[in-house]
Amino acid sequence: MKAPTLDDLRRHAVARSLFTPTTLAASLRKLGFVQADPIRAPARAQDLTLRHRVKGYRAGDLERRYQRLDVEEDFFVNYGFLPRATQALMHPRTAHTPWPAARWRQARAVLDFVREHGVVHPREVDAHFQHGKARNWFGGSSNASTQLLDGMHYRGLVRTARREGGVRLYAARDVHEAAPDAAAAMDALVDVVVNKYAPLPERSLNELVSRIRYGAPQWTALCRPALARAKQRLPSTAAGGLTWYWPDGENPASRRHLPDERVRLLAPFDPVVWDRRRFEALWGWAYRFEAYTPAAQRVRGYYALPLLWRDQVVGWGNLSRCDGALQADIGFVGRRPRDAGFSRALDDELDAMQRFLGACGPAPPRAGFSTGPQRPATRR
Repeated sequence: MKAPTLDDLRRHAVARSLFTPTTLAASLRKLGFVQADPIRAPARAQDLTLRHRVKGYRAGDLERRYQRLDVEEDFFVNYGFLPRATQALMHPRTAHTPWPAARWRQARAVLDFVREHGVVHPREVDAHFQHGKARNWFGGSSNASTQLLDGMHYRGLVRTARREGGVRLYAARDVHEAAPDAAAAMDALVDVVVNKYAPLPERSLNELVSRIRYGAPQWTALCRPALARAKQRLPSTAAGGLTWYWPDGENPASRRHLPDERVRLLAPFDPVVWDRRRFEALWGWAYRFEAYTPAAQRVRGYYALPLLWRDQVVGWGNLSRCDGALQADIGFVGRRPRDAGFSRALDDELDAMQRFLGACGPAPPRAGFSTGPQRPATRR
């Protein structure tokens, strides 16, 4: 196999992640993990990610079909959805920050209540126990019952049974024993992140493996040895001044990785663009998620979606709905592609986005384009 070039790695990154659309269950298995985010601009990140990989996907399908899928909501390297078998590798989370005895008494009482009722809404727990308010992560206050349930969820005492209006409803979780071979479990978790985000620059691989300690805190000490084993078994190459890794059995230089003629608007957390270091290496400009940036300091917009054309990320789009119709503001890093096929492909993508959102009305006009060089944005 010839040494892959940066161009090969870019085509590989796009082709392996944007596989032929399949069923929701199969897509979740292939991805291994789908990051979640509550912002809807114009849809949640998990839906924007799945729409490119699931046949006929509509916004909200994952939430609607969650109970029939063999998946769980939980924290891995980020919070999201992952196969139940993968989640089991991270439990029990015995090394998490310990609770005082009084907190455990509260948790056991709530767990008995959940078991008695089957599935509970946080407000039912709050109404029954009247835990009051507590200081939250952001310096404000929230219901202490909600915080307790969050902690119980992370510790594996309860699971997300479903959502109503975006709110998690909880059920008791079956207790699982720790994996008999911790090193093998860590290797399996490393393989999940490599499969999701490859090809990976070495520093990004290091950081992702380190982040597994948030999902499996009891095995923090095993991250470094697992990383060393991964670097021994995974294929690698040097390109563009970086060392890159990808799953065994794949060939980034294969001629099969030919870009198609589609335009795709990607979620800010889509695996194609998630790693900002890789993004800059493969596409030569800095993309930043700016939802939490003060409006006056934004370069590309509140929830700018990277715009992929063939195997090039040529710009971004800010989308919104007005009276049921999709409105699009499209920007470009340099010149707008002049290929006539690009305009048709962009029209097709915006039409597909309307169907995905359930929006009605005519396709948005080709107005609101912006071009020209942009000041560099820092990596998220």
